[in-house]
Amino acid sequence: MALTPRLEIRQSQSLVMTPQMQQAVKLLAMSNLELSEFVAAQAERNPLLEIEQRPPPAIPIRRGAAGGGDTDALLSVAEDISLWQHLHAQIGAMRLSPELADMAALIADELEDDGYLRVPLEEVAQRHRLSSRDAIQALAAVQACEPTGVGARSLQECLALQLRERDRLDPAMQALLANLKLAATGRMAQLESLCGVDAADIADMLAELRGLDPRPGARFQVAPAQIAVPDVFVHRTGSGGLAVELNTETLPRVLVNNVYAAGLAGRNAEARAFVAECRTSASWLVRSLEQRARTILKVATEIVRHQERFFDGGVEQLRPLTQRGVAERVRLHESTVSRVTAGKFLSCSRGSFELRFFFGAALHSLSGGDAFAAAAVQNRIRQIIVAEDRVRTVSDDRIVAILNGEGIDIARRTVAKYREGMGIPSSVQRRRRQASLGGI
Repeated sequence: MALTPRLEIRQSQSLVMTPQMQQAVKLLAMSNLELSEFVAAQAERNPLLEIEQRPPPAIPIRRGAAGGGDTDALLSVAEDISLWQHLHAQIGAMRLSPELADMAALIADELEDDGYLRVPLEEVAQRHRLSSRDAIQALAAVQACEPTGVGARSLQECLALQLRERDRLDPAMQALLANLKLAATGRMAQLESLCGVDAADIADMLAELRGLDPRPGARFQVAPAQIAVPDVFVHRTGSGGLAVELNTETLPRVLVNNVYAAGLAGRNAEARAFVAECRTSASWLVRSLEQRARTILKVATEIVRHQERFFDGGVEQLRPLTQRGVAERVRLHESTVSRVTAGKFLSCSRGSFELRFFFGAALHSLSGGDAFAAAAVQNRIRQIIVAEDRVRTVSDDRIVAILNGEGIDIARRTVAKYREGMGIPSSVQRRRRQASLGGI
């Protein structure tokens, strides 16, 4: 049979999402704040859409004894200054020549948030067209500022600056600073030999180092406030049950201005077509917002019903829960549940939690009873490690034995995975850290 090109017509069926359906899916995944921004953008393009303006929530102000309106919190925020502002103020108060003060200010601007100068001094000098001598003098001026240790180019130099200020930078301490890696690996005998002191002196010197500040600029770091606006509120009712409510304060309320639409529609055919399109779009948006609210409330209610014990007992009372299980109980697709819970927060008496926090795999019980939630087991592992002895750290095998004794069926590799996921070092690393510099 010869192979020749030919045209064939075939009929097939496929499911295609309309643009409105695609947009409805995107709305479901938005947080309340993202939704407000989207609705505001739609209102700019559609003259029939109106957003109901709500008065801003009242902010309680704690007044002092004299009746003034100042608050400690507001004053604290107003008085926060950066490390660079702090250094520039000190440099300006020093008895330096104008040229040296300017050069010192340039060096201060090169410091990182923790106060270190990690760019090579030669590179800084070339960039600002400074001689090596001027750069060294400018760096010395910066290192003379408070907090002591700023302008250091290494941990050893940072600690040395603080020790010099205390008149404790003797030859033995200098040798210790030059060989900190030996302390971190527990090679104390070699360290004693290099420093020319005995074990008791090494212990005292290490204790002194622990009292220093390895990140002198960190105290000036003001982290931006990360506010998680809750989408759902959960609270106890008078009868003892749990009530689930949407946070309507952050939900945009959209209205369709039919009076304005009627005024436009009577002009000409083109205006009528435009108004009809705007009305259809506005009506779709209103229905989509209502459907979104019902879906979020339905999913959140099922999560709260399943995890009711958490709201009284905390993380230890979390039960295993999957998105598929919730989807089956509320008769939605699993992908819909995934979109609903992404980036949405629940607020209760225990704080604010992302909805996905309440999902977790199940760990079987050795006694055949109820399974344990992964988050609850992780929390128990953290408690065991926090309570461990500073000298005899708890190994993963020992943690497995403790959890098995509490009826939790768990393997060593699972303990290791959970521990690493929480950013907790191994027992060997924790023991070395405790025996050396205690976090320096």
